[in-house]
This record gives sequence, C-alpha cells and structure tokens, in this order.
Amino acid sequence: MAGQFPRQRVASVASATPAHGSLDPEELPDGLLIADETGQVIVFNRAAARVTGLAPTAVLGRPLDEALPLEDLEGRRWWQLTDPYGGLDIRTRQPERNLLLPGPGGREVLVSARYVREGRGPVQRVVVALRGTEARRRTERSHAELIATVAHELRSPLTSVKGFTATLLQKWERFTEDQKKLMLETVDADANRVTRLIAELLDISRIDSGRLEVRRQPIRLDAAVRRHVEGLVAAGVPEERFEVRVCEPLPQLWADADKIDQVLGNLLENAVRHGEGTVTIDVEPAKSEEASGRVREGTAVTVSDQGPGIPEESIPRVFTRFWRGSKRGGTGLGLYIVKGIVEAHSGTIRVDRGPEGGASFRFTLPPGIPEVLA
Repeated sequence: MAGQFPRQRVASVASATPAHGSLDPEELPDGLLIADETGQVIVFNRAAARVTGLAPTAVLGRPLDEALPLEDLEGRRWWQLTDPYGGLDIRTRQPERNLLLPGPGGREVLVSARYVREGRGPVQRVVVALRGTEARRRTERSHAELIATVAHELRSPLTSVKGFTATLLQKWERFTEDQKKLMLETVDADANRVTRLIAELLDISRIDSGRLEVRRQPIRLDAAVRRHVEGLVAAGVPEERFEVRVCEPLPQLWADADKIDQVLGNLLENAVRHGEGTVTIDVEPAKSEEASGRVREGTAVTVSDQGPGIPEESIPRVFTRFWRGSKRGGTGLGLYIVKGIVEAHSGTIRVDRGPEGGASFRFTLPPGIPEVLA
C-alpha cells in the first residue's frame, strides 16, 4: 500500500480522498503512521496527530526516527533500539507497549508496529498504530477500584465467619443452644453475602466480555413480580407497602427466568430499602423495536417509590459501576448488572422521577420469541 505512493505526493497522502472501496486513513479510530521502504513517513492521519500532539506537516516526508522520536520508559531511543529496517528478516511486528515522546511532561502513547515485507525480503513498509493511554488508564482505575471494593466487602463477612467458627470450635460446651443457633445463623447470613458478591463479580466479568448467556423460556413477568413481593412480605416487609398493577393482556415473553428474577429482586429491594411509602409495580404491554427495525409488542415493568428520589445530576451515573446514592451501602454494582442483563435481552432500562416524587425504574423487554416459533 504505502510503497506505491510517489514521493512527490507524500505531503498529501493523509488527506487524499480514497477510491471507492479503498480505506481512507482518516476514517480509522486509532492513529496511523506509515513509513516507506526508505524510512520516510508517507501517512500520518488526524487521529495520530491528536494522540501525539504533532502536526502532520512536521511529520510527513521526514525520517521515521526523527518524525516520531519515541523513547521507552528507561529513556532509550525506540527506533534505534528496535531497528525496524535491520535485524532478523523473520520479524513482522512489535507488540503494543507504552512509549514516550520527548518534551514537557513526556506524552505517553501506546505503540504497536507491523513490518511489511515480501517473504524474508527487506522491509517495504513500517505500519505504526498509535493510541492514547486515557482509555487504558480508566480501565486500570476501574479494575483497581473493583478490587478495592471487593476486598472491603469481603473483609467484614469473612472476619465474622472466622470469628464465630473459631469461637464455637474452642468453646462449644460453654454456649447454650440458642447462642449456638444465633452464631450459626450469623455465619450462614455472612456466607450468603460472600456468595452474592462472588456471583456479582462473575456477572460483571461476563457482561464486560460480552459472554452473558441468556437461556430463554416462556415466562410471565406479572407472576414473577408477585412472587418477589410475597418473598419480601414473608421476610417482614409490610404487605401494604406494595401495590402491583397489571395491564392485561400481556404479550408472550421469552426470557431468562433466573436473570429476570435477579433484575426484579434488585429493583424491588432497592425501592424498599432506599425509598419510602408505597412501592408501586406496573406490568404492562409496551411497543418494542427489534434489531431488524420491526416494532413488536413487548412487556414493560415500572418500579416506583415515594422516597426522596435520585438527584437530577446523578441520573446519568445510576447504571455505572460503583454508583451509590448518599444513603446507599453495598458494592454499587447491582444496577450496573441489572442494565447488563436487560440489554443482553435486547431490552432497555431507564430511571426517572416517579409520579410521587421518588425514583422510578422502568425496563422494557422485547418478545424474544425464537425464530423457529415466530
């Protein structure tokens, strides 16, 4: 590709309009630099200029090692160190790594390179991909925050489990049956807390990697809602706190029953714990647009409470990792997982101010009927 460009056109290659069907370097999301067989830079797109802070006019037509004077983290000149046009003739690439551009602050960039050659012949082109480090740093910070959160959340229940089991083993005979039962119930509750946290971590891993599996089967959302309400009432929540409203008839729905239970459980428990007054759950038909563009009758569930609600400025962050309201405890991962599950079903979820002033979460699911049955 690059070796075919005439030298007299070198300064205009990056902005040239490609022929139909060919690739315009300016369309690439990452920075691209290409040097020809003589080491002269012949392509330097706008993304590369943005990542490096270098002007195309200062790069195009110049030798690669002068145009892009990269250094490794130990201060060694990168192109002299790697010698792309020399060395072993079996080399075809340089894996991505962090490098620095000389100057104030030492701008950091992610650099990978490919050496284009015919067989084991001389290098005809060096193709360099350039990316900023901001996205990677955000990911690293997110991972570090996740590890810190998990460590903090695990410490308390594990300390409790360890303390009670050690005490029971050492002084079993000194405790009454009621005392033993209380300590074992505490151990059981803390073990369940650890199990839930591990399940959350596995869900996040699957969501982030796009591997969240959805096992569809016919389900009734109204029945699932009533089952969750009955469970909360059995756990001690006053029955009068709930109002379930179902708009019949509901369309047929195929979804993963366990994962939808997880969504409903999270939304209802949040409404009970962080809201006030009556928790209203509306289940109703709703128009749903599928990926093909066809609009079909889906099902929507709205969970509203009468509490203080969510501040307007916080609404865009509600479904992000680690978001917690001013009074919220926990890991801050539940709503992130809820959004991932709903979107894995090709559904949508949003949060607004409820009619009574509290928070109102509404998710809509498409029919999800397998193609063989549609």
